Amino acid sequence: MPIVYNKMLARFEEKGITSYKIKKDKIIGQATWKKIHEGGHIDTRTLGAICELLECQPGDLLEYVKDDEGRQFENE
Repeated sequence: MPIVYNKMLARFEEKGITSYKIKKDKIIGQATWKKIHEGGHIDTRTLGAICELLECQPGDLLEYVKDDEGRQFENE
């Protein structure tokens, strides 16, 4: 997938945000937490909730990286 969450994961670590806090505070679901760690797809509602939690913009959390085959989009 061309969108990577390394910046988001680094911010979680900086702020001490764990899966326990995410679950306890009902910020995002555990399945979504797992998708972020495994590089899966997340929706804009999830991204908005995380931006609110971390007080940042989406560009602070996501990065576009071309895949190995040089395709821009997964469905091409």
